[in-house]
Amino acid sequence: MAQPSAFALPAFSTPGRDIGFACGIVMILSILFLPIPAFLIDVGLAFSIAFSVLILMTSLWIQRPLDFSSFPTVLLIATMTRLSLNIATTRMILSRGNEGTDAAGHVIAGFASMVMSGDFVIGVIVFLILITVNFIVITKGATRIAEVGARFTLDAIPGKQMSIDADLSAGTIDEKEAQIRRSELQEESSFFGAMDGASKFVRGDAIAGLIITGINIFGGIVIGYTRHNMPIGEAADAFVKLSVGDGLVSQVPALIVSLAAGLLVSRGGSIGTADQAVIGQLSAYPRALFVASILMFILALLPGLPFLPFVALGGVMAFGAWFVPRKIAERENAGRQEEERQIREAEAEEKDSVKSILHTAEVELLLGKQVSAKLLGSHQELAFRVGKMRKKFAGQYGFVVPEIRVTDDISIPEKSYQIRIHGTTIASNTVRVGEVMVITAGGRMPSVPGDEIREPAFGMPALSVPDQFVEDLKREGFQPIDTVSIVLTHLSEVIRNNLPQLLSYKDMKVLIDRLDPEYRKLADEVCSTSGLSYSGLQAVLKLLLAERVSVRNLHLILEAVAEIAPQTKKSEQIAEHVRVRMAQQLCGDLADNGVLRILRLGNRWDMAFHQALKRDNRGEIVEFDIDPRQLEEFSDQASAVIREHMDKGTPFALVTSPEARPYVRMIVERLFPTLPVLSHVEIAKGIEIKILGAIS
Repeated sequence: MAQPSAFALPAFSTPGRDIGFACGIVMILSILFLPIPAFLIDVGLAFSIAFSVLILMTSLWIQRPLDFSSFPTVLLIATMTRLSLNIATTRMILSRGNEGTDAAGHVIAGFASMVMSGDFVIGVIVFLILITVNFIVITKGATRIAEVGARFTLDAIPGKQMSIDADLSAGTIDEKEAQIRRSELQEESSFFGAMDGASKFVRGDAIAGLIITGINIFGGIVIGYTRHNMPIGEAADAFVKLSVGDGLVSQVPALIVSLAAGLLVSRGGSIGTADQAVIGQLSAYPRALFVASILMFILALLPGLPFLPFVALGGVMAFGAWFVPRKIAERENAGRQEEERQIREAEAEEKDSVKSILHTAEVELLLGKQVSAKLLGSHQELAFRVGKMRKKFAGQYGFVVPEIRVTDDISIPEKSYQIRIHGTTIASNTVRVGEVMVITAGGRMPSVPGDEIREPAFGMPALSVPDQFVEDLKREGFQPIDTVSIVLTHLSEVIRNNLPQLLSYKDMKVLIDRLDPEYRKLADEVCSTSGLSYSGLQAVLKLLLAERVSVRNLHLILEAVAEIAPQTKKSEQIAEHVRVRMAQQLCGDLADNGVLRILRLGNRWDMAFHQALKRDNRGEIVEFDIDPRQLEEFSDQASAVIREHMDKGTPFALVTSPEARPYVRMIVERLFPTLPVLSHVEIAKGIEIKILGAIS
């Protein structure tokens, strides 16, 4: 959200305020021409000083310069008020200066008496010093800062405008926010441009004050000598005191307003009040305070210098160097606690909101009450092993699977657990609490008592044994599997079977963004020139993952897609071409100690699948039509042969013709989801092959 701008300060719509303001401006102009009594001059001079102090205090407490965007207008009014009062006091001094120091009012007399102490030479020197400080030091510096600030602000407007338009186009901000930023930008340029001109008011006011004072002195002496028959010395003493007193009364508010202008333009882009910008930054470095305190103590010990002032200052700075770090630490600690409190409140609010019901975890492991209690001491180990599992998947398949949320759920059976993906239960199992599992696929059985079960991940025969027989099982050469390993193995296999669902569009974009610039450009070219969208590329990757083909070599996949994409838009055909190009990786991942064991499709079934492929006039496959009785017979024969080899525990792949491979895979995956199906052209050169047999 945008912060409220300065020009959005509350405006109190008091009835008749505009008329009163106009009357005040007219009154200031009237003073230029109409004579006013000394009492009203005192009131006007007091108002000028109060008005200047108000401007200074406002400049100190605003958060940023734009919060006082009316400063140029206020400065003009304050300057015009002082000049009109200067003219009124000039009229009184020249017309009634022979009557004494009270001729122009008590305010001027009081300043003359307080500053000059009865000697007008002191007053002249003090007045000239004030003029010098105001004109040469404060006003000159503020004018230069205003000029540079206006120039830089105006030069930066096009870039800031383009930044606003870019944020609006990117959707970072809405149209309302863009309008607010444009208004602030316009206000900023107008403000600094006006401040560049307003600084000339301050400079001109100082020059005008000097000229008016000189005129008052010269004109007063002439009038006193010629009109009132006063001696030159007496006339000089009277009129110089009145003129210098008038100049001091004018220069004090002028100096205050100049200081306010300097504070305002020197703030730059800092946000916060002046004490935050100055004192906060000066005290933010305790080591600087510590070094300064040491210097004060050294100066206090030097002969000829007063001891007490330097020791007092050194003590104050040393205390600041000790106190400030603790204050900063307390402030940071309070900030952290407040941030944590806000986060907790936001989480509680989100938890209670209806939107939280709509949000589902991508991968979730739900534990029953007894299973959760059993694993309570192993929760840390469970989280650690889940993290290792995700790292293993990232290295094996080339992308990071989503976070796996492990939660308790009283709605499921106490001794069960469920695995959900995108809120849908994919697998569930009942855990025998207090027992371990032993795989008995080899046919050898342990001598200890147990119940025959099926291993949940792969469906292999197993035996559930009470955990007090763990040592006996190890002595007999069996490897007992604990509850945590059973659950995580099942979870791992479920994730492998559902990799396509877990590869989101966002994940695919992250994978592409991590590639070298050349391959990112290749992906853009493939998706822009060949007509294949990023969603189509995602579909190709999902088809590969559905058969547990790793996408870790994404650059090779992109090269293969770039070759075939101009010729076809079908994701299935593109995926088949990518598999051929990645034959080395496919065979390498399936080989065992460098040997690829394969099971062939017999001649009979090769011919049956070939005849079931229906083609169009261009020779492209448009339909797979096989007799249901043949399909049932193939399923029975394949199940018997594949089950025989799988029970031996050695990995192998089923090999068929390239055209029939997708359809053979479609049938086999219903029976054996983890069995890889290759085509003849996907067997890499140089790989050692061992033929286990054929389905015939």
